[in-house]
Amino acid sequence: MLVYIEVLSKLGQQIRTTKRHWDAIVGKHESVTGLEEQVKETLRNPAYVRLSKEDKAVYLYYAPYGGYFLCVVCRHLNGDGFIITAYLTDKIKKGVTVYETD
Repeated sequence: MLVYIEVLSKLGQQIRTTKRHWDAIVGKHESVTGLEEQVKETLRNPAYVRLSKEDKAVYLYYAPYGGYFLCVVCRHLNGDGFIITAYLTDKIKKGVTVYETD
C-alpha cells in the first residue's frame, strides 16, 4: 500500500495513512476535502492533544481552522501510528490533555 500522508507528530509518533483510507475519511467527512496539508500541520503543531476516553492508544489532535477546530484522530502503536479519521468540530472533546500549547 502506498503511503499518502506521513508525518512525525508533536508526540514523536510517525503517523501515516494511505490514499484509499484518506478517500474513505473524506467520503464520511466532506468538510476535510483538500485539507491534507492542514492535517499534517495539526499533527506537527497541535493546539491540544487529548487522550481518548474509550481507547488509551487513541489520541485526538486539535488545531484551530477557520471558526472551528480540525480534529485528527490517530492510533499510536509502538512508536508508529495511523490516522483513524479527521473532521471539523466546534468543540474539543473532554478527556485527559496530553499536550497543550502555551
